[in-house]
Amino acid sequence: MTFEEILREIGTGQFRSVYFLHGEEPFFIDRIEQTVDGHALPEAEKGFNQVVLYGKEVDAITLLDYLRRYPMMGERQVVILREAQEMKGLPDLAAYVENPMPSTVFVVCHKHKKYDMRTRLGKSLQGKNILLFDSKKLYDNQLPDWIAGYAKSKGIEATPPA
Repeated sequence: MTFEEILREIGTGQFRSVYFLHGEEPFFIDRIEQTVDGHALPEAEKGFNQVVLYGKEVDAITLLDYLRRYPMMGERQVVILREAQEMKGLPDLAAYVENPMPSTVFVVCHKHKKYDMRTRLGKSLQGKNILLFDSKKLYDNQLPDWIAGYAKSKGIEATPPA
């Protein structure tokens, strides 16, 4: 799926069990995470059913405890793992990814490099209801077209310089 297709899907209220966002371009990863954050839960439920964790500060056992709990007074919970590239036990999440909780939306933000898909976790990311997004860096020759398309999607008309 492309970046735009992912945002469109989330905007319609369709959510995957796992969003594994990795790659060199942090802008796309951040935008997808913000879109899930803005659409998955009503503002009143976020205090109960949304957790934002950082890879440097969390271990796999604690993260799995959050992932396996049930939402409180709502249909789903959202668990966002930022800076996943800093987490030491990230490969230990493979068992969860193979059998995720249907009431949990898990967003993994692994920035600045691709995750090794040869690992057990990498292979388990090919499962059903999992979105694996490779955020590739845009080349200089792609930027003008991308900026024009992005501006157009925001209702702004951008014309290239003369």
